[in-house]
Amino acid sequence: MNMEPSSTEGGAEETLLKNHPSPPHKVILKHGQELEEEQEEMAEHHPLEQEDLNFERWKRRPIPQRTLHQKIDDLKKYLWNAETNEFMGRSGKSWSLILLFYAALYMFLAAMFGGCLFCLMWSISPYHPTYNDRVMPPGMTMAPHLEGHEITFNASDRKSWKKYARSMDEYLRPYNDGAQDRKNIRCSQDTYFMQDDLEESAERKACQFKRSWLGECSGLRDPHYGYSQGRPCILLRMNRILGYLPGQGKPINVTCGVKKGPPDALGEIQFFPKSIFDMKYYPYYGKLRHVNYSSPVVAVRFAGLQYDTHIQVQCKLNGKGIINDSPTDRYLGSVTFSFDVGA
Repeated sequence: MNMEPSSTEGGAEETLLKNHPSPPHKVILKHGQELEEEQEEMAEHHPLEQEDLNFERWKRRPIPQRTLHQKIDDLKKYLWNAETNEFMGRSGKSWSLILLFYAALYMFLAAMFGGCLFCLMWSISPYHPTYNDRVMPPGMTMAPHLEGHEITFNASDRKSWKKYARSMDEYLRPYNDGAQDRKNIRCSQDTYFMQDDLEESAERKACQFKRSWLGECSGLRDPHYGYSQGRPCILLRMNRILGYLPGQGKPINVTCGVKKGPPDALGEIQFFPKSIFDMKYYPYYGKLRHVNYSSPVVAVRFAGLQYDTHIQVQCKLNGKGIINDSPTDRYLGSVTFSFDVGA
């Protein structure tokens, strides 16, 4: 037997639902009203007042100019303020602390610098370089060297070549025979003059190189060095390198030839005392230990120069370990100069 719910109970339920609406709908409605009120307040128009549109009030007011007397008074007050007993804006205690700080700072810096300098001087030797791993091959210089490397003169014009003769005299003065006899010793060996067994600070002996050995280019027989005859002399010297042994046991040879110009324009070339740098003048021990050292010289005499011809000459060092064809350093192992000789 099927039992149906009574209409009285169902009606009572519907009545309760109508009399008591659900709370969520009420909250949403109230929230919507609050949003509308806020939007209306934000939409209200407040017109700008006339004072806000007056831009003159926002301009920077000019600073009144001060008189010279006022500026002087301000300066005096800055230098010494009698009210606060301050000198240049600081009290005596403040100045004392600042001076104490900077005195301590600079004393510390001076002590640190002195300590570093002492350690540096203590670690290096005044007689030879501490690190000498890479030694470049020697270069070569020449004399006379007045107006670059161009030697231009007329044999019949004394004024044109006198400066070259004077330059040669000055260059050879340390090689005078008397000076060499007093200062240096005569060496006869054909090997390196090694003196490494002496104390580091001991003075090293040097071999003699006398001016008279240069023959026709010594200036003793011909004080004009051949320039008055159109047969000029030049002097070649290899640069000093401390501790360097040139040639690796064999003498370094010197050759000269035409670089630009007619090949036969040089004529005969003579070398004095010979065309090599003897090994007995090496190694060089530095100016502190090798006090009287005289670098060996090779004199070259061009006895058959062609007149009125511009000739570019190159003299080279030749030997083991020598570089004479460097494209970047024209003095490395060679020297280039030019002749322009007139009758």
